[in-house]
Amino acid sequence: QVHLVESGGGLVQPGGSLRLSCAASGLLFSINTMGWYRQAPGEQRELVATITSGGNTNYADSAKGRFTISRGNARNTVSLQMNSLKPEDTAVYYCHADGVRTPGRPGQNQSWGQGTQVTVSS
Repeated sequence: QVHLVESGGGLVQPGGSLRLSCAASGLLFSINTMGWYRQAPGEQRELVATITSGGNTNYADSAKGRFTISRGNARNTVSLQMNSLKPEDTAVYYCHADGVRTPGRPGQNQSWGQGTQVTVSS
């Protein structure tokens, strides 16, 4: 199995910054799209940002201008730079990989990380 491990979550004050990172472990050939989703208590999981292997990005309206998503050089990592954080950003953030190709498995698969808590509070 391909596992996604997130890091970088924590507690920050409003207006502060955090950088979330995610790394895919296990044998794999390639990952098409990686992204970040978040889920606040009582809310559905929502897309924050995605990035393709070619570098094309897509952001939720709430993230535009404040968050930046990027892929690592090895293309099996993804980061989310979050600036000007607001209390409304408080949620569990999940790393996601789509279009994952691995040895011995036909087609493409997807994978979710376990999530990392981001809390924005005074």
